[in-house]
Amino acid sequence: MSRVIISGGRVLDPSRDFDGEADVLIEDGRIEAVEAGIEVRGAERIDASGTWVAPAFIDMHCHLREPGQEYKEDLASGSRAAVAGGFSAVACMANTDPVNDDPSVTDYILARAREHAAAKIYPIAAATRGLLGEVMTEMSALRDAGAVAFSDDGKTIMDSGVMRSVLEYSKMVDASVIVHAEDLCLVRGGVVNEGPISTRLGLPGNPSTAEDIHVARDLRLAALTGARLHVAHVSSAGAVDLIRRAREEGVRVTAEVTPHHLCLTDEAAMGYDTNTKMAPPLRSAVDREACRRGLCEGVIDVIATDHAPHAVHEKEVDFIEAPPGILGLETAFPVVMDLVRKDEISPLELMRRLSTRVAEILRVPGGTLAKGAPADIVLLDPERRWVYDAAKGYSKSRNSPWDGQEMIGRVIATLVDGAVVYHSDRGVLVH
Repeated sequence: MSRVIISGGRVLDPSRDFDGEADVLIEDGRIEAVEAGIEVRGAERIDASGTWVAPAFIDMHCHLREPGQEYKEDLASGSRAAVAGGFSAVACMANTDPVNDDPSVTDYILARAREHAAAKIYPIAAATRGLLGEVMTEMSALRDAGAVAFSDDGKTIMDSGVMRSVLEYSKMVDASVIVHAEDLCLVRGGVVNEGPISTRLGLPGNPSTAEDIHVARDLRLAALTGARLHVAHVSSAGAVDLIRRAREEGVRVTAEVTPHHLCLTDEAAMGYDTNTKMAPPLRSAVDREACRRGLCEGVIDVIATDHAPHAVHEKEVDFIEAPPGILGLETAFPVVMDLVRKDEISPLELMRRLSTRVAEILRVPGGTLAKGAPADIVLLDPERRWVYDAAKGYSKSRNSPWDGQEMIGRVIATLVDGAVVYHSDRGVLVH
């Protein structure tokens, strides 16, 4: 029997509302005990003095590009970026090539993950065939193959009848539908938030109303069907208000926000840096503050990275032509630590938004240090200063607006099933 003791750290376990100094005992890859002064003869000891010890993060929204676009990212590189960022598990979106709209693709992703991934991989299957928003996928077969949720992320299901059917059938397989909520008739090729910044840049604008309208529609359809709706990458104040009211009315809705929408605004695009282009776009300071309040109040449930790698040559083009999306896995923790430093959220609640609540929504293991749970654990130094160099990161791509910036807060170690798979001094420790 293998035993490991993580000693001397500040343990943050949102699943039990526990915040205090304690040791964590791991036996054969599972949590055995969390208490002070654990002594077990022959156990390996990891000194966690000065660090936070928490359930490892789970990302419910990332793009790992395999199959079909491995030049941007693959399951191996993306999962290494994940564990370097403190994530023991990631849920990958369906916009691969071929699209994950068939059980054979889900099977392929899981088989490749078992062979090559450093983190646990949870496929999210397409809600409609080919992400075309026209014909539903075979949800039952995809669920049986291992899909944890359904989404056409990157595309909007514009047909309300199709969306209603997707929600109705999702109830039969007991899975959330994750929506990319934008009215494409209003977006019309907009690449930055519509407002003073888009005018100054001379670029077509994407109005926040486009998000608000589709969030409102999907909330009404969720109320009609009783299905579990999850709103991806919320970015507008209007959407936050709509979700708040829907929750008060009993609609089964959850939501996520990204680190970039929590900490950046459309002013970041003033230099025409394509690494500030994303979908939905960075919005105004008013929208950003609404998203921060929504997260801290619990209106928005989780932080998700929307990790979207693109090759250098794809981003080094005109702003309008560049694909939207940025890297997110390796920088998520230090970026969102801004919320803790400004006393907007407690460390325990931040961990809840990064792990425990995600596990609850996706209904996957993790997010807890309770006895018997998988020993998926992250050690964090909230004060460590370091410079993020995208070229030295684990992703195949480099498209980050934080490249070259000093960060405060660092992942010291990530454990998956009790094994250290990443350490800040030694890098990723799996092949």
